[in-house]
Amino acid sequence: MNLCKGNSQLEQQILQVNPLLEAFGNAQTVMNDNSSRFGKYIQLRFQKNTVRGAKLSEYLLEKSRVVQQDTGERNFHIFYYMFAGLSSEEKEMYGLLDPSLYRYISGRFGTEDVAQHWKHKYQEVCNALDMVGFQEQEQVDMQAILAGVLSLGNVTFEPQENNGSVKVSEASQGWLKAAAGQFGVQEDELLKCLICTMSVTRGEQIQRFHTRQQAEDARDSIAKVAYGRVFGWIVSKINELLAENVDPEVELREIGILDIFGFENFAVNRFEQLCINLANEQLQHFFNHHIFQLEQAAYREEELPWETIKFSNNEPILDLLLAKPLGLLSLLDEQSAFPQATDKTFVDKLNSSFKGNLHFQPGRGRVLGFSIVHYAGNVQYTAGGFLEKNRDTLPANIRGLFINSVTPLLSVLFTATISRTGTLMPHVKAKVIRGADDKFNSTRKQSVGAQFRHSLMVLMERMYSANPHFVRCIKPNSRKEPGVVDSQVVLQQLRYNGLLETIRIRRDGFSWRPSFEEFAERYGILLVKPDVSLTKESCLEILQSTELTGWICGKSRLFFKYWHKEQLAKCVEQLERAAVVIQKAFRGFSCRKRYLKLVAELRAQALRLQEEAERERSRLLEVEAEAQKRVSLPVPVPRKRRPQPCPRPAPDMPPQPPVPRPRSKLTESTPFDNFLHPSGPHPILGTEEQTGEEAKMRKLKRGATIRWFRETQAQKVMQDDGAFPSWLHGMISRSVTSSEMLITPVIR
Repeated sequence: MNLCKGNSQLEQQILQVNPLLEAFGNAQTVMNDNSSRFGKYIQLRFQKNTVRGAKLSEYLLEKSRVVQQDTGERNFHIFYYMFAGLSSEEKEMYGLLDPSLYRYISGRFGTEDVAQHWKHKYQEVCNALDMVGFQEQEQVDMQAILAGVLSLGNVTFEPQENNGSVKVSEASQGWLKAAAGQFGVQEDELLKCLICTMSVTRGEQIQRFHTRQQAEDARDSIAKVAYGRVFGWIVSKINELLAENVDPEVELREIGILDIFGFENFAVNRFEQLCINLANEQLQHFFNHHIFQLEQAAYREEELPWETIKFSNNEPILDLLLAKPLGLLSLLDEQSAFPQATDKTFVDKLNSSFKGNLHFQPGRGRVLGFSIVHYAGNVQYTAGGFLEKNRDTLPANIRGLFINSVTPLLSVLFTATISRTGTLMPHVKAKVIRGADDKFNSTRKQSVGAQFRHSLMVLMERMYSANPHFVRCIKPNSRKEPGVVDSQVVLQQLRYNGLLETIRIRRDGFSWRPSFEEFAERYGILLVKPDVSLTKESCLEILQSTELTGWICGKSRLFFKYWHKEQLAKCVEQLERAAVVIQKAFRGFSCRKRYLKLVAELRAQALRLQEEAERERSRLLEVEAEAQKRVSLPVPVPRKRRPQPCPRPAPDMPPQPPVPRPRSKLTESTPFDNFLHPSGPHPILGTEEQTGEEAKMRKLKRGATIRWFRETQAQKVMQDDGAFPSWLHGMISRSVTSSEMLITPVIR
């Protein structure tokens, strides 16, 4: 079971339920290596698309498999998993020996490869127990009880020589001791439950010894009941751990999944096969009701012309099995209540009660049995063991013995009450009178048949209140080989499931019945309109456009044959293909348009960059040409200047230091600002005598020098306060400086 690939803790717990139940409830049969030997119904409860909880119901566990398996079959998986997965120390702790020694699983252990597979499965079971929430001590007690069941199966009996009673054989004394230790009870008390019956009559305790057959029946009965209660406790524990934790007033939606055994017809069919086939008869009746009877009711409700659908109604078979007081199960309960009744008296009662019934046939030959004509065919049942299995009687005082067990789980299992449907209720304790027979303890015990009838009634109530979907499992061959289809085996299963008749009727009837709103909403696209009303008229318009025939229009819904849905799907598919072509063309046009626009923008940008580059190149060429022109002009030779007399200071007076000019900032207005700001006026370069072309060239050179200084050097020499050093403030030309130096006397 895959739960939407959920990752929450609750979802993971629910997913682990399946391998856990398979280990304890599945077994290898002739037809299936992993056959479910019980029916289960799991209810998943949702709130706003979120799983809030789950509940599990189990039906008719095949407990007889614990003590007996037919040729080619095995016991429940968990026994083999334990031997393969437990370590040597754990086996010693549980008192387990070599698996070939145990009668309940003797000769059916398997190869080394199979053992490795079982070892892996055992680890999966342990992980599932941990994930679901079973405590460690509970797991230990559970495996101890299973070990006790196996040890108890090896206890054999032999007659006493003097009084005709039985005793435990010498060879099996050790097995009795082992079973008592594993169950946590006294060995002598367990022995009494096996070989004798204690009852109280008028205050006097009476002891009746068993025959050998009765002792073996008591042994097997204890094993079956112990295993059955362990399984019921597992289901109860799962329900307790997975219960929803929400406000009871909150509305929860539910999805139910029923997994139940299919119709069975073996070489030897027993009480279990009768119950299994009864469940299948009930489900087939529900299937007929849902598919055929409800379909005819829908035709009448919609006032459609229709013909009565003919199908195999199995109500007479259900009456044969379930009717009161003369149904088969009622007669079985009646015979089970008589201490002196036997399987033969039961068969005689059936033969006299159902004489002339078309669905019942008396047994033939020496075989004690009878036949029932089921919907899937005639099945012959062997009546041996019917009364014993229906009674499911525990030996006297065994319940009181196990209640006082030192194994806590075993005490809980036998303190619990069994409901009318056979469900174990650990939290409801049964009243027990020590020393009294079981019939005086708690309420009147329900027979297995009565429990199954009640559980089937509860299941059907749930099914009839739901909207069902049916899944049929067909086995391709009986040899358990992959890739092989045996047509005869498949055909037989199709007949057993009633699918051939179902296919015929569904083909002739109107299997698809959508409402007007559902149809218009799904197929309104066929009208190719922006808005389609969800009305009957729109539905008729849609159908006229498709040219379908053979459908019928009712009062509130349309009725179609099974092939109409496929025809409509093809129409929608054709329209969707056309829509894809249109979308493809539009997307191509839109992408090309965006591409061309982007290309045009890139080309315009490239053109602008090219124009800017051309302008910059032209400007650089002009600057270079101007520089070349300045270099080609003759360098002027400065004229000699006559030295100017300079007043000498008095001999006794030291020379006056030069007065430093105040530093200026760029924000102040200085002559040098004109060099930094090209828009400002520039000082006249050279002397007044330098005019004409020479002065013009010098002016150009000086301007280039100023630009160079402003662009590359100004930031380097500027101080932190924005001012320039004092040595940078010479504002006279070089020639004037040279002249001044020539005429300035040097003081030595």
